[in-house]
This record gives sequence, C-alpha cells and structure tokens, in this order.
Amino acid sequence: MSLRVALLPCALIAALASPAHAADANAPKQPELTNLTLQTGVPRAPEQEAVVFELADLKFKVDPARKHLDGDATLTFKALKPIDALVVDLDRNYKVASVEVDGAKVADWKNPEGRMTIPLAQPLAAGGTAVLRIVYDGFPHVAERAPWDGGFVWAKAPTGEPWVASAIQGNGCDLFWPCIDHPQGEPVQVDQHVTLPAPLVSAGNGVLLGMDEKDGWRTYHWRTKNPDTYAISLNIGPYELLSADYKSRYGNTVPLRFWHLKGNEAKAKGLFAEFAPMLDFFEEVIGPYPFADEKMGVVETPHLGMEHQTINAYGNEYKKSEYGYDWLLEHEFAHEWFGNQLTNKDWDDMWLHEGYGTYMQPLYMQWLRGDMEYKANLMKQRATLANKHPIVAGRPMLEADVYSDEKGPGHDIYYKASLVLDTLRHLLGDKQFFDVTRQAVYGRTDPKPGNFKPLYASTPDYIAAVQKVTGKDYRWFFDVYLYQPALPDLVATREGDTLKLEWKTGGKPFPMPVEVRIGDEVKTVAMANGQGSLPIRAGQSFTLDPQSKVLRQLDHVDAFQQDKSDREKAEARKKAAAG
Repeated sequence: MSLRVALLPCALIAALASPAHAADANAPKQPELTNLTLQTGVPRAPEQEAVVFELADLKFKVDPARKHLDGDATLTFKALKPIDALVVDLDRNYKVASVEVDGAKVADWKNPEGRMTIPLAQPLAAGGTAVLRIVYDGFPHVAERAPWDGGFVWAKAPTGEPWVASAIQGNGCDLFWPCIDHPQGEPVQVDQHVTLPAPLVSAGNGVLLGMDEKDGWRTYHWRTKNPDTYAISLNIGPYELLSADYKSRYGNTVPLRFWHLKGNEAKAKGLFAEFAPMLDFFEEVIGPYPFADEKMGVVETPHLGMEHQTINAYGNEYKKSEYGYDWLLEHEFAHEWFGNQLTNKDWDDMWLHEGYGTYMQPLYMQWLRGDMEYKANLMKQRATLANKHPIVAGRPMLEADVYSDEKGPGHDIYYKASLVLDTLRHLLGDKQFFDVTRQAVYGRTDPKPGNFKPLYASTPDYIAAVQKVTGKDYRWFFDVYLYQPALPDLVATREGDTLKLEWKTGGKPFPMPVEVRIGDEVKTVAMANGQGSLPIRAGQSFTLDPQSKVLRQLDHVDAFQQDKSDREKAEARKKAAAG
C-alpha cells in the first residue's frame, strides 16, 4: 500500500487538501459495513479453502452521476475436495437481483454478514467445476480517506469531468465484487468489462482486449492473470495515454503505459521518463518483470497511490522527493515483485510486501547515485522506529491490526523491516542476499521470463529460502528481529586492556558478528555465542559498527565515556589520598 499516515504526514496533508478529496458534508450517511466486510483477511470458510478460483468474469456499469454500480459476476471454481456449497464475500448492502449455479437459479442463498453462502443442488466432487453467477447493484462504499480506508473515490478532474477510482486494500475486494477476501484468494484469471459514460476512459489491469461504444456508453474489456485480491481496480477519468516499449535485458519487450489527466501532458512526460530506468533497476537487481506479457501500467488517481497489479495508482501530483525522484512511483512499482508476484499467505506476513517495497527506495538511490544517498535514506528510516510490537506475530492477523501502531507493528512493517533486510544483506553479502530475494520472489535463483509463476509465501517460507540459499540456519536472526519488538542491544565494557562485547536480546541466541573501530583500525568480532572481545589500550577510543551495518539499540551509555568517567574518579581518589 502507499504509506500510512504516520509515515508521510506531508504527503497525506497534500493529498487530503486536494479538492478531489474534499468530503461532501451534505452527502447522506453511508450504510454501515458489517464487521466481516469491514475487515479483510478474515480466515477463509472451509468451502473457500476447498476450491481453486479459476476465473472471475466481471461486468461493471459505473454511473458517476449517481455514484452507482451495476455488477454481473460470473465466477468459476474447481473443487479440491467435495463441497456442498459455494461461499464468496460480498458487501451485503448491495441488492442481489439473481443468483445462478451452472445456469440454474438459486433461491435459498444467504448473506447475513457479508459472507454469501450458495447451496449446491448436488455436492461437487473433487476435480469438478461450478460456475456461479451473481447479478447485483447498489452504491459502493465510499472511501473518505483513500487509500487509508477502503472504497470508491468519486471526484471531479480539474477540467470538470468525473474522476473515479477504487482503493480497497483497507477493507477488501468484497466492497465491489464477489470474491474470496483473503490474500490466498487470488483468481487464476480476471476479465473486466467496464461500462462507463463516453468519452471517459477506463484504465484497467492487464491487457486491453477491446473497446465498444454504443448509445453514449463505452465498454472496455481488460484481462489479467493471478492478481492479488485487492489489486483489481476501477480507474475512470478523462485520461490521455503515453505509450512506449521497453527492451528488457532478458530479451523480451515490456509495454509501458501511463494514463494521465488532460492538461498534465508536460508533467506526465517527465514522470514517464522515469519508467524505463526504474524497470531496468528492478530487472538488474531483483529479476525479470513478472507481468511483461501484460504491461507496466500507471494511472493518475484522485488518491495518493496503490499497487494495483499492472495499473499502479498514482496521485503524488508529480512531486519529487529530496533525492530528486518520485518515491511514490518507485514504491508502488516495487509491489509488482513484492505483493503481486510474491503474495503473503497471511496479513501477518505483510512485511514481505512493505519491508521489501520500502527497502527498494534506498537500493534504487545506491544504484542510481551511490552510497551517500543510500545511507542518508536508511538513516531517515532509522528515525521512525516504534519497536512496540513484533513485525511478525506468528498467528493469523487482520489487515487493520497489522497496519495499526496500537494493535500491531504499524509503520514498522515498512521502515524497520527495510532496515532488517539491510542488516541481512550485510550479514549474508550481496550475492547470497539477492539470491535469497530471488528464491523468495520467483521460487528459484535463476529466473527468466517464462520459467516462474506467481506464488504465495509466509515468513517461515522466507526463512527456509535463506537456509536453502546459504546452507545455514539463520532462524536466530529472525527470532530476534521479527518475532520480538525490542532491538538487539550491543553492550561494550572495558576491563583493563580488553573491550568486552555482549548482545542483549532477552535471552535469545544472537551470534551476530560486528565490526569495531579502535583508533583507525576496523576489526570484525565473531560473537559466536553472542559475546566477544578484543584488545584496547588505555585512552584509545572505539566505535561500534562504524558503517552502521547492524540494526540495534542506540540509547545506552557509551562504554568509552563510562571508562573515562571511571578513570577520572580514580584520579580524584588518588589526589584525595595524596592530600
């Protein structure tokens, strides 16, 4: 997701101050969402776990004048084991006109809390398929602070035309189409037929298969494969299109597409010029763009941003960061690898999306401009850490709790997780770290276009990828950094001509080697049992971890200053005795 309130107050203020985001004080109160619809990532029903979601064929008619949606969803499921009902998630505030299974109408369906249960006339055997069709309409839930809450944004472009976007990560896909609202609920294929008033334009996921216009309405047909559940989006506006082709270092060609608002062509061309270098960075450092046979797509939206697969939402108003590039474009694009290609099995594993997505910004600066901006970016991240909750709880989590600074790791899944990855990189070395990353993202260390498929991963899966690549067990590293809130504390104590070092980690093993600079010489201390030592002469200064390679506590008393204080006290005692 684009970053949360606590991380980017300036960007948030700018986004919310925009006329497109102004709340309508006279708008009628929205119907309440049920707790189930309000949450996303609620454990799947047994019937949802027992199927492969093969196809979602979705027809949407969007009427901006009424803020109304007509939906017609045809969903194909293949049973992994026998089931006697189909279960999908859909906001119960929609009016359902008809429900069919394999062409036969079903009258006894239920949807009391937003989890719709459709009984089957006959049990579906393992390997069998069923086609569910749901026709519905209503007024989609409106996001009041998109993208930090879920729903539709009904806005006006500066030129007066309707400007509409969905941003539903915060509450889930069930806000506008019947789905399995869980990270592991991805359909194998999604077709969208988006009907809207001419001459408005639909910018959608995947590949455009055609557009028809009749009686003042246009219908766009989009198709995409294996989309993350919250990555399906609607984007409607008076768009103009910038197009180019990127010649990949892997020998294939990637279509580059940017749908921008009328009147923004000059600024849009400046942003569009950043597409190719960013794509080249990711392909060199991580690996092949996962959706090269579709596109690298971006669309200008009336909210800040979101990683919608192959059609990333962009609302940063063409502002550059202090490092001279568009951080939002780069962050959301990172999610094509860390979020869309690699999808977390549970919201508890969201650091795999956001931590890696955030670490890509300093890595991009290092690739583009060198070490100074890389380290400056990391230092800026270091100042944000809360360390109140573990990055990973080790149990199923809801999206709202994971992103909450009070109930979960909150913004630590961005910056703290990024710094954990940087520490892991220094521990393993670049070769092994990026091989681990490729193993986690592609399921192999030698990805090429066509030899990998999108996959799910959990934190234990990531730890297993580290062991597979390195041949070593690094669970101690993740136990300390991911599964407890406190950072490791490196305590240094002088005893005569020896500097003793010890990691304080709440009793957990932590054999993290550390560099120490004594005078002008840097030495590495192995810390095999969480302890180590090295010689030091009286009066010599030292610096722990002089290159800041290890994420650790920094608020204890410096041992050199303590030693100096002890020496001063000793000298005072000698003088007193002599006197």
